Amino acid sequence: MELRTAASPKDVKHYDTARLREEFLIQDLFTPGEVKMIYSHIDRIITGSAVPTPSLTLTAGDELRAEYFLQRREMGIINIGGKGTVTVDGTVYEMDYKDGLYIGMGSKDIEFKSNDETAPAKFYFHSAPAHKTYPTVFIKPEDCVTEELGSLETANHRTIRKYILPGQVESCQLVMGMTTLEPGSVWNTMPCHTHDRRMEVYLYFELPEDAVVFHYMGEPTETRHIVMRNEEAVISPSWSIHSASATQAYTFIWGMVGENQAFDDMDHVKMTDLR
Repeated sequence: MELRTAASPKDVKHYDTARLREEFLIQDLFTPGEVKMIYSHIDRIITGSAVPTPSLTLTAGDELRAEYFLQRREMGIINIGGKGTVTVDGTVYEMDYKDGLYIGMGSKDIEFKSNDETAPAKFYFHSAPAHKTYPTVFIKPEDCVTEELGSLETANHRTIRKYILPGQVESCQLVMGMTTLEPGSVWNTMPCHTHDRRMEVYLYFELPEDAVVFHYMGEPTETRHIVMRNEEAVISPSWSIHSASATQAYTFIWGMVGENQAFDDMDHVKMTDLR
């Protein structure tokens, strides 16, 4: 498990490109035959992946000082690869492309499998500290709360699917979902915002190999960018904006943890105030 410490906005405004990427960019997530995890000190979120070829078991590792991974944690999973299964304490969940799963605190045995190891599942997950056990829930994308925003004229026509949030799938603090941009649209979360009470992680995918995403971060008056590619993730501290534009339409998974779970708790930034 890789450890990332928290960063002060006073320091980040002095980072060069290499340092920004070292602190916030997550690359090489989906490695066949491996569970990969990045533990961020920012709200103690763990961002990870499992590409089972063959099956993989989730373990706590020394970093958590726990008997098992979800002893004090909850997690959300979305599959962005081939068909596979996630087994939770003996219960098998069949996971197709973009299917999700919430697993509550206290679940002990977590196993990942691919139906076809030549086209393996790619399980992407977030995990956060929990204080209560909520039921494990299988989530189909068509059953999610859906919101359509933006327009082609402003290059941000997009559909938001909310996988884990209060009133749909209950959790202690984890909120998770997916945003898909329509062809011809390339902007997300612009006009931008911050939310001091929650941090966020984005995973960009459904991009061809020669496409790039420009992820924008930093304080509204001290913005920076990180160039990203398909199936790469980025950590967004609570004080940072989190917007992007790309060379073509894309999809991204967002996960938030922190003080509250209110999706609309945002501190909007005027376009005239951006620097």
